[in-house]
Amino acid sequence: MTVSGDDLPTRERWRLVPIPVVTQVLAVIGAIVLAVFLSGCQGLFGGQGPTASSRSAAPSASSRAATPSTGPTHRVTATVPVGRDPMGVAVDPDTHTVYVANLGDNSVSVIDGSTRTVTATVPVGKSPWWGVAVDPGTHTVYVPNLDGDTVSVIDASTRTVTATVPVARNPVGVAVDPGTHTVYVPTNDGTVSVIDASTPTVTATVPVGKGPFGVAVDPDTHTVYVANYGDGTVSVIDASTRTVTATVPVGKGPHGVAPVGRGPGGVAVDAGTHTVYVTNNGDSVSVIDASTRTVTATLPVGKSPGGVAVDPGTHTVYVANYGDNSVSVIDASTRTVTATVAVGGGPRGVAVDPGTHTVYVTITSVSGNGTVSAIESR
Repeated sequence: MTVSGDDLPTRERWRLVPIPVVTQVLAVIGAIVLAVFLSGCQGLFGGQGPTASSRSAAPSASSRAATPSTGPTHRVTATVPVGRDPMGVAVDPDTHTVYVANLGDNSVSVIDGSTRTVTATVPVGKSPWWGVAVDPGTHTVYVPNLDGDTVSVIDASTRTVTATVPVARNPVGVAVDPGTHTVYVPTNDGTVSVIDASTPTVTATVPVGKGPFGVAVDPDTHTVYVANYGDGTVSVIDASTRTVTATVPVGKGPHGVAPVGRGPGGVAVDAGTHTVYVTNNGDSVSVIDASTRTVTATLPVGKSPGGVAVDPGTHTVYVANYGDNSVSVIDASTRTVTATVAVGGGPRGVAVDPGTHTVYVTITSVSGNGTVSAIESR
């Protein structure tokens, strides 16, 4: 694999946090314990590492934000086995079909959302990593192949690859503008390849920031948002002119662009409110007002957030937290985390079916065996 460690986030971000044990006389210990209980702190003792049950362990900013409040209860209702090392995930909203890119075996798993079973496995290029995108108008699926420097084009009706499009070095993410049937692919050389789906060929290359990773499109304004992991910014592209019209600092990358977070990765757009959500490696989500192109809020979430998706019907944001095996549920109207859902080890990508309001999260276990967790609210 030819990805530079300075440009893209590492696949594993585990940290060991030492817990010092201080021995005091009995009276001092009693006073400390009494003070802890009076102050209402919980989970100070008996804390554990980043497991699915550790979200209530330490009273950090992210765990306080992840405390569930009143409202819908979210829970995992199904677990679907897929290929090895699943990463990207996308949903066709018309057919309720889920597509999962499996990095470990160079394939895409096709899941029937009604039966929650894999109905097909489609071989693609080498190392399909972060992105999968669906054009709902043509029912075409696009998968960037990290080590193949290509994008596989899948016909959803035949479940076969109908084209392989060469792009720039190390393509990572992918997004589709359904109105123009244009595909946007960020690559590790600091550019976005623009594909005309009708040909399909690359018709333009747009320079952006360092280490572009996630990408999303506002279909109403035909604006493209690219999260640049390497310099802590989001590039805003006018699709009509194919030029960057703004650069928004969101996360503190290697060059210390801004004090909000570290290394933006995932990006999603709520087209109804024209709000952009960007996950930062500093355990936070930056909220961008698309009209002013400024960060209007920074929300603490779980550890090492990556994938992010928006339910346009409920204006709910879902964030996959790789570091503590959870999904943060954000109420966009109040900009607060209203629930935290425990999922399997290593959640990566996340997608929402807007018709059923079902959330799909890719899970990679330590052994590499992959699953997809389906989350529903009740």
